[in-house]
Amino acid sequence: MNATDPSTTPGPAGAPRAPLHRPGGASRRRTAPLGAARLLAALLAALAVLCAHAAAAPPASADEVRHRQWGLDAVGARDAWNTTKGEGITVAVLDTGVDADHPDLRGRVLEGRDLIGFGAGPGDRHWARHGTAMAGIIAGRGHGPGDRLGVLGVAPEARILPVRVLLEDGDPQRKKAREERGGALAEGIRWAADNGADVINLSLGDDSASAHPDPAEDAAVRYALRKGAVVVASAGNGGEDGDRVSYPAAYPGVIAVAAVDRDGDRAPFSTRRWYATVSAPGDDVVITYPDREYYEGWGTSAAAAFVSGCAALVRSAHPDLSPAQVKELIAQTARNTPPGGRSDELGTGIVNPAAAIELGAGVEPRRQRPQAEAYPEEYFGAGPAPEPGGGLLAPAAAGAGVLLVVCAVLLLRGGRGSGRTGRTGAPTAG
Repeated sequence: MNATDPSTTPGPAGAPRAPLHRPGGASRRRTAPLGAARLLAALLAALAVLCAHAAAAPPASADEVRHRQWGLDAVGARDAWNTTKGEGITVAVLDTGVDADHPDLRGRVLEGRDLIGFGAGPGDRHWARHGTAMAGIIAGRGHGPGDRLGVLGVAPEARILPVRVLLEDGDPQRKKAREERGGALAEGIRWAADNGADVINLSLGDDSASAHPDPAEDAAVRYALRKGAVVVASAGNGGEDGDRVSYPAAYPGVIAVAAVDRDGDRAPFSTRRWYATVSAPGDDVVITYPDREYYEGWGTSAAAAFVSGCAALVRSAHPDLSPAQVKELIAQTARNTPPGGRSDELGTGIVNPAAAIELGAGVEPRRQRPQAEAYPEEYFGAGPAPEPGGGLLAPAAAGAGVLLVVCAVLLLRGGRGSGRTGRTGAPTAG
């Protein structure tokens, strides 16, 4: 992405729809103000209904929010919880910030980093809304007696490492951040990888008409993968606007996530592209904001957060697997696989962490590639000084040179006698 072009700076994908209610209390919906007489009449009518039905009304067994979290069942999170709930795993959320004081995230948010340095702050309307929503999907723990109320994340025992790399859409300083902090995403990816992130969630992207791969971001993703971090990104919300390629989802090694609705069908807004790895819930998904309201949101942002939570579960169960192996497991075990094994609409299907965990038990861990070979021993000093006149080094080098020349001649003669051949896998002409 071009840091000097405001239109190409990544932004949050998706948006809230209707508020549900606040944590820790009765349901509350925003309504238009009523006149005093109408309000009194409404209250009296409600009181009459309550009095008539109080004896027959069953006690509430759980929070309305928890009942609306269809996404947890869609990915089979509870089946995976028989093995792990994400303990020991840190998920970096590169976003607009995270409200560490939210009741559903208490004790789950680590000290992170703000790479923007200006814009809205805690308590402001346009602060950490999108980032808090993603953190709740990933690692919400609920609140109240026994944590039975509020948002429950896919990996409720994982930790969140917040890294602020962009501002909310409505933040008056957003344009300034685009112009002056265009490199924040690449810097944030590297910082997260260096500070303990096992999974990096990128619920953001640039799918504008001028979107293009950025070398610094591509290098940062590769760096994070080599460091052992699984990188997850939203596929894009351009499904109704040209299906343009979105970055960072299109960078090699990234788990790119498309969105599905309650029926398991592709959400209309979800981008259809070759890089889609898997899909996850992204329509009418329950999210939470710093204003302590719950909302129904949409977007491949939410879908990516679901998969980041699933990746945290897989990493918790199999911590020695490389990021490439985790990606392979998640892709291979997805359910509702499209005909032919995958599609641009859904990837290989809907993520299924329990199946990935089960299959991963038989996988031999391997290092992430490419990776520099380790030195056989720790360096602790210079070797012996060379002998006067070069010692045995000069004759040995001369002998090796002669041997190489002889081998080259023999190979050349052998090649001429074998006829014309092509290199395996190399393009040929004619």
